Amino acid sequence: MPSGMLMVNTYLVTDEETKKGFIVDPGGYEQRLADIVRSEGVDIEYILLTHGHADHIGGVERYKEEYPDAKVVCSKDEVQTLQDPRLNISGMMGMQISIAPDITVGEGETLECGSMKMKFVMTPGHSPGGMCIIMEGEDVVFSGDTLFCQSIGRTDFPGCSFEALINSIREKLFVLPDETIVYPGHMGETKIGFEKKYNPFL
Repeated sequence: MPSGMLMVNTYLVTDEETKKGFIVDPGGYEQRLADIVRSEGVDIEYILLTHGHADHIGGVERYKEEYPDAKVVCSKDEVQTLQDPRLNISGMMGMQISIAPDITVGEGETLECGSMKMKFVMTPGHSPGGMCIIMEGEDVVFSGDTLFCQSIGRTDFPGCSFEALINSIREKLFVLPDETIVYPGHMGETKIGFEKKYNPFL
């Protein structure tokens, strides 16, 4: 569900059996999403942040008010970006966003939500502590601004690196099965196999 000033792809993921769920990259607060959570009786356990740029975190505070037990999760290397309006670019957008995560994760660490298991892989480049979220056993990855359909994330922000981003994609995402569905932070979904063949940056 697109949200926030730059219409970031915000995802609501639920375990249909246990009704446990999580939100990925809340760029802004969307009443429609909250309505779905309420009508479906979803228990939001986590708010997962692929990285700390303002357009992906603008709705965190409001969702924390709505779901006070939900834990905000980010990469260990992204904490400074989340807390510094200059680094997370919220200052440039006329805001002052500073977020303290509840949980930080590192390479290969996992969390469970109902019967779902999320594995975190570190993919720096678009931001120093960018990460992607692999849904184990589902052939699904949430790529944030690391990988888009036939494109990649920008590398002209503080702490960015084009070389690091390319390496992250090749070493962490292109090793996934070709049929893996990629749910990015912007634009439509794609697949790993398609990006291997047709992404001009790779």
